[in-house]
Amino acid sequence: MIAMTLQTPPLIHTLLRQSLSMLLILTLPLVAQAQTPSGRDCVRLEGRLLPGGMVYSRVAPGVSVALDGEPLDVMPDGLVIFGLGRDASSQFTLALSGAKNCTRTVGIASRQYNIQRVEGVPQRTVTPDPAHQERIRRERQLVSAAKAQRFERPDLLNAVVTGFVWPAVGPISGVYGSQRIYNGRPGNPHYGVDVALPTGSPVVAPAGGIVTLAEPDLFYSGGTIILDHGYGLSSSFLHLSEIDVAVGQEVAVGELIGKIGASGRATGPHLDWRMSWRNQRVDPQLLVPPMPDALPQP
Repeated sequence: MIAMTLQTPPLIHTLLRQSLSMLLILTLPLVAQAQTPSGRDCVRLEGRLLPGGMVYSRVAPGVSVALDGEPLDVMPDGLVIFGLGRDASSQFTLALSGAKNCTRTVGIASRQYNIQRVEGVPQRTVTPDPAHQERIRRERQLVSAAKAQRFERPDLLNAVVTGFVWPAVGPISGVYGSQRIYNGRPGNPHYGVDVALPTGSPVVAPAGGIVTLAEPDLFYSGGTIILDHGYGLSSSFLHLSEIDVAVGQEVAVGELIGKIGASGRATGPHLDWRMSWRNQRVDPQLLVPPMPDALPQP
């Protein structure tokens, strides 16, 4: 038997090499795209994508997350939470790095804010004299220091996902974001939600937290409590007539912290509940269910 060796013509060799090269070139972008996903494949978001909203997601262990270049806290279980301010821009970008590298740019809905005219507040709180201005400066430093404290407590922060409760149940008399005009003079926007109830009505913690400020008489906000929910998220309770907690105390959701009043710049008894995430003012009403029917007053 005679062994025969088949030889491929040189032209076929050339065509095979070209085909393999073209296949490799076409495959490379697909591989790169799989390694650097974008959009929803990058990170899935939940929460309220509008000014004043809190947004959250979960990422894999070892992944770092930045919001428009600012690093975010990542909880041990991968939970990431951030807030959007009243005047947030129309979009933001999240960048993930580490075990997963990708970016996602997200558009947010717009909001329209009311104009609210408030008459009858003490004129000294509308146009404070130099002595009062110095007091206001000192008190702002107290508030800033209280909010600057850092508690790495994922168990507290998880309330953003599970939901807050109303600290007081009653008629809503003021909403987040509205432009306030005091005694005919334009003031800062209103960053909280107001609940109108009689003086002495109870105020409870809307979620667990640590008290970082408990002041009975601040110039603008009167009796004031700040409750830290961990990782830069805090609640403030203004115009209180009574404070039932102390700085450093940890409270549970639903626990009594104070009583409603009309202290500071107020025209009548109500609770002004505000929330901040880092340096952004967020809308508390977006974290609670609809206001339940108020209980009848005794």
